[in-house]
Amino acid sequence: MQIVEQIRSCTLCAKTLPQGANPVVQASCKAKILIAGQAPSLTVHKTGKLFNDASGKRLRSWLNVTEEQFYDPELFAIVPMAFCYPGHGNSGDLPPPAICAKTWHQALLAQLTNVNLTIIIGQYAQRYHLDASSALTEQVQNWQALLPKRIVLPHPSPRNQAWLKRHGWFEQQVIPALQARVKTLL
Repeated sequence: MQIVEQIRSCTLCAKTLPQGANPVVQASCKAKILIAGQAPSLTVHKTGKLFNDASGKRLRSWLNVTEEQFYDPELFAIVPMAFCYPGHGNSGDLPPPAICAKTWHQALLAQLTNVNLTIIIGQYAQRYHLDASSALTEQVQNWQALLPKRIVLPHPSPRNQAWLKRHGWFEQQVIPALQARVKTLL
């Protein structure tokens, strides 16, 4: 996809990023599942491989897929709200710069015509893909109304361990439904 190559060579906000630009995206017009995330971590920035960290390990477990499946662009498109590492803030990474979505998302998403499930991870992706202002927990609880086309997940970061403990229903109810839907599509 030409747009993927254009994104990978983007330097639009390179001067404002603490580590410079290294846009990371995974997409193919054949992708069946879209993972709409936040922004690459520092590890991802260094390796050029999305979810190549503890968050990715947990996410692949939630999806019940292998690394080979997960990194196959004909199965999974992975499109973060920002394609470069935004830097570190007081309580984790900084928010994804809005310029990425404004510049690239509409054209890229228009080419993902085979996507049958959009997995929305985190509040920034939620606001963009659902145009919703509801709290993340509310949107995750709404999973039955969103499936089979969409589902909202909390970020799989180890930092969200407390959220997962407080909301045991997530791993008991949502994860099995998510895994069944993913299995059907793959």
